[in-house]
Amino acid sequence: MDLDYALRTNTPAAITAQNTTEKNVAYKKWERSNHMSIMIMKSSISVAIRGAISDSNNAKTYLASMEEQFKGSSKAHASTLVMKILTARYDGTSGVREHIIMINDMASKLKSMEMEISEGFLVHFIMTSLPVQLGPFKINYNTQKQKWKMSELITMYVQEEERLKVERPDFAHLATTVPTRKKLKGNDRGKRKVDLRKSINKASASSTKPMQAPKCHLCSKIRHIRKDCTRFKDWLAKRVMILIL
Repeated sequence: MDLDYALRTNTPAAITAQNTTEKNVAYKKWERSNHMSIMIMKSSISVAIRGAISDSNNAKTYLASMEEQFKGSSKAHASTLVMKILTARYDGTSGVREHIIMINDMASKLKSMEMEISEGFLVHFIMTSLPVQLGPFKINYNTQKQKWKMSELITMYVQEEERLKVERPDFAHLATTVPTRKKLKGNDRGKRKVDLRKSINKASASSTKPMQAPKCHLCSKIRHIRKDCTRFKDWLAKRVMILIL
């Protein structure tokens, strides 16, 4: 059965007594295909999006309404892709090769929207977005007169990656992913919890420790300081009398 028959042909004349058997058969074929096409299209999109599309009993008309509705969405998506490409920089969260492929994939999506980016510009742009560790690789590209294609860029990078892995083992993480956090073993995890618990208990104990009463440095008695001490006051009075006399 041709499910897309109703999308490829115009609506035939309705069945009447004057129609020939051939026309009636063609109409029934179109009617069945039209019904199946509408049912498949409506079941393939979410309810929220379906409500924004003008309803129609004709499959071709319904499909045209869908296309018109999503023209604005495709433009917004294209703008998002352009901004992502322009701001793309290698951030270390994935491999460099994945970074190159990601930008190339976004450019391919723009090409399907009739916004093609030249391959030469794309290769040059990707080179500027690579990390500083690939400085010699960039210099090698800039000093060559011949422009690279995207396939050549990936091939050249693979060779550079293998060279750097041999010369600089610390570069290996750039070719794959960023290092993950070190997992603690069972004993280390238990010790860390115990140390943390001790620190919390020590802090709480120091915060709840009662304050000591003031102590006089003259008579060594507690609950008062020297300026309030009677012995200090008597000594001070005698000292004043001596100075007066």
